[in-house]
Amino acid sequence: MASKNTLSLIKSDIDNYVGERVVLRANKGRKKISIKQGTIEKTYPSIFIVKIDGEVPEDIGRTVSFSYSDILTKSIELFICRDNVKIGCM
Repeated sequence: MASKNTLSLIKSDIDNYVGERVVLRANKGRKKISIKQGTIEKTYPSIFIVKIDGEVPEDIGRTVSFSYSDILTKSIELFICRDNVKIGCM
């Protein structure tokens, strides 16, 4: 079982990549998966913000927020474009 320390490790990983381009793979349920590219804008104590690069008009300039537990529960997967590193794999 994951501890609070695990969430703080995930947060510190994301803190190291603020400003980096990422590929975000979100599990939307019932075999629906959304893949977007964006930039990690800012981190907060319990969430982080990703600005989505718009491929379709409704995504242009859109920001989305996720909690660190989303990575822990594998609701989302975050890949750093520069290093091809997956955040949160333990």
